[in-house]
Amino acid sequence: MSKEKTNYGALFTLISVFFFWGFIAAGNSVFIPFCKHYFVLDQFQSQLIDFAFYFAYYIGALVLFIIGTGKGSDPVAKWGYKNSIVYGLLFSALGAGAMIISVYNNVFTGMLFGLFIVALGFSLQQTAANPFMISLGDESTGSNRISLGGGINSLGTTIGPLVVALALFGSATVSEEDIQSLSLDKVIILYICVGLLFVGIAALFGFSKKLPSGKNEEKIEGASKALRSLLIITGLLIICFAPVFTSYKSEKAIQILNKEEQIKKLESLVSNSNTIAILENEIIKLREPLEKERMIWLSLGLAVVVIGLLVSLSRSKKNPNGWGAMQYPQLILGMLAIFIYVGVEVAVGSNLGEYLKHQMKLNASQIAPYAALYWGSLMIGRWASAIHAFELKEKSKHILTILVPFVAFGVVLGLTALAGHDVSNLYAYIVCVVIQILGFYFGKNKPARTLMIFSLLGLIATIIGFTTSGIVSVYALLSIGLFCSIMWPCIFSLSLGGLGKYQAQGSAFLIMMILGGAIIPPLQGKLSDIIGIQPSFIIGTICFIYLAFFAFMVKRMLNKQGIIF
Repeated sequence: MSKEKTNYGALFTLISVFFFWGFIAAGNSVFIPFCKHYFVLDQFQSQLIDFAFYFAYYIGALVLFIIGTGKGSDPVAKWGYKNSIVYGLLFSALGAGAMIISVYNNVFTGMLFGLFIVALGFSLQQTAANPFMISLGDESTGSNRISLGGGINSLGTTIGPLVVALALFGSATVSEEDIQSLSLDKVIILYICVGLLFVGIAALFGFSKKLPSGKNEEKIEGASKALRSLLIITGLLIICFAPVFTSYKSEKAIQILNKEEQIKKLESLVSNSNTIAILENEIIKLREPLEKERMIWLSLGLAVVVIGLLVSLSRSKKNPNGWGAMQYPQLILGMLAIFIYVGVEVAVGSNLGEYLKHQMKLNASQIAPYAALYWGSLMIGRWASAIHAFELKEKSKHILTILVPFVAFGVVLGLTALAGHDVSNLYAYIVCVVIQILGFYFGKNKPARTLMIFSLLGLIATIIGFTTSGIVSVYALLSIGLFCSIMWPCIFSLSLGGLGKYQAQGSAFLIMMILGGAIIPPLQGKLSDIIGIQPSFIIGTICFIYLAFFAFMVKRMLNKQGIIF
């Protein structure tokens, strides 16, 4: 059976938008500390920037599904993949406009709203772009094309903070003094540029003759049962999230803030050391039960998603009518896999700095190169995986599979050094890169097999990370970035395999599950407050166990349906 030829002209046009997703999203790393200082926020409040960003993906995809269910046709398929990306870019441009107005008027909630709108646009773009990637060639190699897009996205994520920092501060490195002296005028100028960039890319896509429309006017059956299931999950999530948010305005939380303010006033007076110690003990007594309560609610939120999806799987098996794309078991298990994968990837990245600070006694400037290498590891893996998106001779592919990861590793170290950081402690990480290359070799470019191997490597890495110490532990946790790098394209292509006319709807369901980035990281953060930062990485171990299970199960499911991956 001959394989469908890849449409390279359309592919190269499409991957440009992947770059700008990473480039724009990377700006959050600058705006979180800026907002924390400028608006006088605590750490939780500053993290609302990321929460608004990730939650918007879920809401955006859910709204698309609600529209599709009401009209009896998938809106993304009806508009076409090309037009959907254009609409998403223009919607993100509106979000940039809201950001400009909010920054000008010094309104933090307005900035959150602006970022939420930007991410809603991203949600529509990604819902269209991932199945679009798969449709541009043979379905069995769709994960490689998504990997190519992911590699370009990671390049944007890697250089984005450097470019944003240069634009705002005139330097690739950012100190606390830089953040405190940041002019709002520069932020406004930056988002004017961002808005114009969105409009410019929309024009590029809209007028491009290389991109097919990607329209599918075929009617799809109603999915009222899937909609009901997702609405129940959403309602229960709101019930679980609400107590966590309101707890920061509770009487106990206010008492903690007041006592912390008292400590700040007394710190300069040596004679008040006993009073400070008493206040610190009182804070601990107040904080421990509050943190445990937040932990319980966040755990319930996780349980809502897991149990909700498993119940949907069970019911759709008994009677597929009314479930739409969720009648396919590979999609429901894939939704949970995306939720867990995004969660563990963000959780490790978010908690890595705290681990290095407390366990390795590193300061902020010393942590930066390690954080850069973790996120850069995603680029290393995606560049290597993207090789198979091109129709090359097998010998060339083998050579490039070995060379490209080393080149990408050199790019990450070079950019980190360019930012003014010492990278001498990172050279030995090349051993981890070699392990990843071996993983690619044994994966043999098969999504299910590759996902299984990298899930097991991630499992081993987390176990080493929380059971050992020193540089071995650090490298193990950093290598999770390498092993997570290929999971998005593998899970996406396996989950959408065999869905036919339901691919766009299935893509929207998968995009919803980026929600994992809003639930699992704070869950690990709360767990670390109770058992310590290093043991809290056991969360990652549990996540990788499921991802290995998914890789095993989905291959069997697809084979039964006559689909070979």
